[in-house]
Amino acid sequence: MLKDQRIAISVDGKGCWRDNVFVERLWKSVKYEEVYLHSYDTVSQARAGLAKYFAFYNARRPHASLDRMTPDQFYDNALPLPRAA
Repeated sequence: MLKDQRIAISVDGKGCWRDNVFVERLWKSVKYEEVYLHSYDTVSQARAGLAKYFAFYNARRPHASLDRMTPDQFYDNALPLPRAA
């Protein structure tokens, strides 16, 4: 679908990749683990596929940079515990 519309799957900016390394790494994962593996025929299919991928990415995919935790686990562990009144 993207190729049919002549849409490039890339971002070209004036900055350096180090300017936003975490987001750049996320988009690399999205492209290689989801977008390049599927051929979406409609925008709805693309949205559904990406929604499913991000749910997987945040809840089930361990990350080396998070000590093999998922982002959800890492976030939950980082929250302060409520104090008793």
